[in-house]
Amino acid sequence: MQKTPRSCATTKVHRDPAHLLQTWALGSVIGVAALWAASEAFADAHEGVTVSHGYANFGELKYGPDTVLDYVNPDAPKGGEFSQSAQGTFDSFNIYTRKGVPAALATIGYESILTSALDDPYGAYCYLCETLEYPESRDWVIFNLRDDVKFWDGTTMTAQDIKFSFEIPLEQGITEYRSVYSQFIESVEVLDTHRIRFNFTPEAPRRDVVTWAGGTSAWSQAWFEENEVRLDETADAPFMGTGPYRLDDVDIGRQIIYRYDPNWWGADLPINQGRNNFETIRVEYFADSSAAFEAFKSGIYTFRNENSSLQWATGYDFPAREQGWVTVEELPDGNIGTGQGFVFNLNQEKFQDQRVREAITLMVNFEWMNETLFYGLYERPESFWDNSDLKAVGAPSPEEIAVLQPLVDEGLLDAAILTDEAVIPPASSTSDRPLDRGQLRAASALLDDAGWLTGDDGMRRKDGELLDVTFLERSPQFDRVINPIVENLKRLGVEAKLERVDTSQFIERRRAGTFDIVNASLGQGYEPGQQLAQFFGSAAAEDSSRNPMRLKMPAVDRLIDEIVVAATLDDLAIRTRALDRVLRAERFWIPQWQKGVHTVAYYDMYRFKEIPPLGLAPLDNWWYDEAVGAEMRAAGAFQ
Repeated sequence: MQKTPRSCATTKVHRDPAHLLQTWALGSVIGVAALWAASEAFADAHEGVTVSHGYANFGELKYGPDTVLDYVNPDAPKGGEFSQSAQGTFDSFNIYTRKGVPAALATIGYESILTSALDDPYGAYCYLCETLEYPESRDWVIFNLRDDVKFWDGTTMTAQDIKFSFEIPLEQGITEYRSVYSQFIESVEVLDTHRIRFNFTPEAPRRDVVTWAGGTSAWSQAWFEENEVRLDETADAPFMGTGPYRLDDVDIGRQIIYRYDPNWWGADLPINQGRNNFETIRVEYFADSSAAFEAFKSGIYTFRNENSSLQWATGYDFPAREQGWVTVEELPDGNIGTGQGFVFNLNQEKFQDQRVREAITLMVNFEWMNETLFYGLYERPESFWDNSDLKAVGAPSPEEIAVLQPLVDEGLLDAAILTDEAVIPPASSTSDRPLDRGQLRAASALLDDAGWLTGDDGMRRKDGELLDVTFLERSPQFDRVINPIVENLKRLGVEAKLERVDTSQFIERRRAGTFDIVNASLGQGYEPGQQLAQFFGSAAAEDSSRNPMRLKMPAVDRLIDEIVVAATLDDLAIRTRALDRVLRAERFWIPQWQKGVHTVAYYDMYRFKEIPPLGLAPLDNWWYDEAVGAEMRAAGAFQ
């Protein structure tokens, strides 16, 4: 356990909380785009070195070096509290280890060399740096770091701190990160106090390297060494960072409060105007979703991104809303779909037969769920790139066939991939009852064909082994969804059940692969690259939090490699559609549901200018109306 007071914690927020909890704070690949303009970047005539305030592979950066973001209010007042909920418990602030359960917003105080904007899907901008330099070959990148960046203890961030922050995950980080990225770095050189160079191996994907290095968070090397902190151990406070929020108070497993640092170095940067507006950010923990909702109704916390269609449709008629204290609205969401679904553990022998996976999928009647359980609020995901032109649609185009044909010729893919339409989830013709008899018959035929035959007791066996399926879950909200699926499977002759465990057990069993079927969000970004290997690559299959299905397909590995080296947006789109097509054809994923809006409820002292297309981000650009907040508090609206 690290030897540090709890006041030494913080985190930078540029995306909404859900996104922060789904991505690593460092090593994540920021979306990239082309340079701002010829006037903003220049090339040395001899060296061919580009110098700019940002980086991109395609298109143009939306913002110049000293521009305020369009979706913020630069005159937003500072102050007030933002409060939200979390479910389960936590015992650590370190998300880079498999040990412990990390706290919500655990990375809120970390800032990286480059940052992104929520209305520019391809752009990466200097943040802890003033400029970056790179040759046409992308064999290296130099970041000219700002000399005014301070850690929370007042010490100045240097290039040596960045070198340390980059290298420690490669030494002590999660295996899936090390296995994918350690092969790409040749060396890191400190050229000067605030100048650092990353040298890449010939094998490193050139489209990813600049933003990969630029995703490095800034941690204090001196603090790590003084406190003998390791990245592979739990931590009772965040690492020493540079961001606007620090850990103020914590009640382990119950409550976390982050507070704005009045000495934050970055307050006056143009890119930070109108952002990080709250004085405090409070997270309240609850054992289950029902308790959390009741707490919101009574004002214990004040912002809720609602993920229950039942509560959204029927639960928001409580007194605080009737008195006008709570606002309930749907806000636009322009992002790629979440790819939420159940996934099979492909290490289980029974699930290695695609016919078994397809039969179980047929027992999920989304149409009935949506009408009966979800009040018609959802649509079903079809792709890992829904809501984008990266989604595979219909039969493959000639360009996709050109990508897939070599894999078919080598026996890595079935020839049907060249002619079949992209797999979409089966649609039931029955929405008035959970069991579709036509789909039951189709599923029965598939299991018969796979050798899982029905015995005298109505149960299916193969070689004397009972076909059993367990859904692993931690949230009671899923009971009403999974239990009808369980009953459908029993009608099919499958010994099915729901096993609900606490959050700690759920996380550990998901990591260890001791489950049959579990939830996963596999949605991807606008510019897929090397990070795909962590979601779908064979190398990370046995030790990856992002590849819970344990997918190992040489054809997928090859397609990922081709996506990584795509030189144009057209090539990127064609190859990504081919990968999407192959992944969906494997049927390891049972798509669940999604909606094209953010369904939010909040106490009406929060304000925002507009919702950017790539994230809700209330912690980033919303603000607190002090006069309204004081009036509502005096009236007893919230606690």
